[in-house]
Amino acid sequence: MVNQADAVEIISYVEDNGIDIWLDGGWGVDALLEMETRVHNDIDLFVEKHNSKKFIDIIKEKGFFEITEAYTTTSHTVWKDAKDRIIDLHIFEFCEQGDLIFEGETYPASVFGGIGKIGDKMVKCINAEDQVLFHLGYEHDENDIHDVRLLCERFNIPVPNEYK
Repeated sequence: MVNQADAVEIISYVEDNGIDIWLDGGWGVDALLEMETRVHNDIDLFVEKHNSKKFIDIIKEKGFFEITEAYTTTSHTVWKDAKDRIIDLHIFEFCEQGDLIFEGETYPASVFGGIGKIGDKMVKCINAEDQVLFHLGYEHDENDIHDVRLLCERFNIPVPNEYK
């Protein structure tokens, strides 16, 4: 589990070492909402490829070790520490046009246009509209329903049909 204090601590490790990160997933949603709305199994972070080795070195120094999940790839790894805190790491690149590339897909840079808050810490994250779009096209669980409904309500986004 990654609570609010854990999230701030993990984000601070990285930012204090000059690495930009963007939040996704449940903590990305709660950052946009500026409040912890549910329990989080992990924290999803996007890091640029040129900073990935430094990022991994930092979290290893803090006691995190890599674990393998069914969905892990070279650009999507999972890290856990002795406290069972999990970092779901997404490694991406910006292309010459400024768009971002993750696992062979290209996304507009505006995806990273969200600004949120966890406790007193300002954070960069995926914007609300794209968070909702990224919750489409797969079998969602209770957390997905919770996140999408709150985002749609707070940011006046139409609720997608598959969440009605």
